Amino acid sequence: MVQPSQSCPGPMTRRQFIRLGAFSLAGFGMNGLLPLKLTGQPSSDDPDTAVILIWMPGGPPHMETYDPKPDAPEEYRGAFRPIRTVVPGLDVCEHLPMHARVADRFTLIRSISHHYNDHDGGHKYFLTGRDPSSPVGFVNEHPMVGSIVSRMRERVRRGVPNYIAGTEPSRSAIDTYSFGSAYLGVATHPFMVTGDPSSPGFRVRNLGPAGITTDRLNDRLQLLQSLDRMPTDLDRSGNMQAIGTFRQRSLELITADSAQQAFDLSREPQRLRERYGMHCWGQRALLARRLVEHGASFVTMVFENPYQSGVQYSSNGTYNWDSHAVNCHIFEDLLVRLPIFDRAVSALIEDIYDRGLDRKVLLIVTGEFGRTPRITYANNRPGRDHWPQAMSLLISGGGLRMGQVIGATNSRGEYPVQQLLRAGDLWATMYRHLGIDYENTTFLDNLGRPMPILPEGRPIPWL
Repeated sequence: MVQPSQSCPGPMTRRQFIRLGAFSLAGFGMNGLLPLKLTGQPSSDDPDTAVILIWMPGGPPHMETYDPKPDAPEEYRGAFRPIRTVVPGLDVCEHLPMHARVADRFTLIRSISHHYNDHDGGHKYFLTGRDPSSPVGFVNEHPMVGSIVSRMRERVRRGVPNYIAGTEPSRSAIDTYSFGSAYLGVATHPFMVTGDPSSPGFRVRNLGPAGITTDRLNDRLQLLQSLDRMPTDLDRSGNMQAIGTFRQRSLELITADSAQQAFDLSREPQRLRERYGMHCWGQRALLARRLVEHGASFVTMVFENPYQSGVQYSSNGTYNWDSHAVNCHIFEDLLVRLPIFDRAVSALIEDIYDRGLDRKVLLIVTGEFGRTPRITYANNRPGRDHWPQAMSLLISGGGLRMGQVIGATNSRGEYPVQQLLRAGDLWATMYRHLGIDYENTTFLDNLGRPMPILPEGRPIPWL
């Protein structure tokens, strides 16, 4: 760690001040925005636990993944068939054979339901656990759960960012998937890791001083220190203190070896990398495991476009999981998508357990909703439309009870008929795992109103 000088640098020149502004704001990505003051307080005894969220935007089809209906009428059941797993009674799609071999290490939830039928409302509802003020647009009115974790664990310092998200460079805007922090402010945004980790040229930005020499960095630290001597009575808003906190974390990130090591996939055995799959999704999953192992609290990895990392695009495929007939031939697209997904997720589950991380790490695999049980057609292609009334997701680890199915939909996969759950129940389960007091913690929104972390939801009792 570079140590700032204790000597006073004297008055700053105009050039020094401009250089300082460019370094402290543009260099650290603050964009001049500051976090709001909050009423919630981080826990003083945060447990060594973490969460990995595999996010599948567009909405994966529940009947082609985790809730097959082989006895439904033909116009419902689709082209694929279920296969047995190592857990009796827990069947999955035939194109998830690697899932089948590790089914004793995950649990399927088949009964989460909501009523937001478009992607924007679905993203905002599911990722915050609360009804959005408007179902239109992807800008959150309430914080995404990762930002809540980031705020509640702001005192945790383990050498890597607490909250990290991996996605495509063109999809890294904070509101693309409703990852926004709303009234918690930009300090709780994720550290973004963009690009394809399976690419030989993959690099993580902002993990080093970016060509700044040690002497030059020390010089800038001295300038920053002189600003820190500003009388505290000039900062009644607390904003200068917020800048200092954000800046200190940025300095720790760019000067510490631990972060650079955590993001370095070349340290993994090639055989293990191949088990995950030398594809963007597989290497993101492996990177997620490395990051939580090195101390990150919440890691989101986006599994959206399978047509990369050498996979040729199909004229009957689509970019994300939004498998309308106008977008793709759902079954031809899934023949490409599911094997990559199967390998990446099953390898992550195996790796978490084999490394003894299954009590520390809770894995959640989901999208914002399911797909219509009845197949639709356009351009002579089959597809399925949006269907929030029923969806399925996978959880693994977290010291929870695995090898079971929670909930059930009716015979056509239309709606839950057992153990109805909401997104808030999932996040309450997650917060409990992380040791976050979601029942007794509130934050002030932009109008100064106290907002609880979750307005509804209880930990899922069958886990």
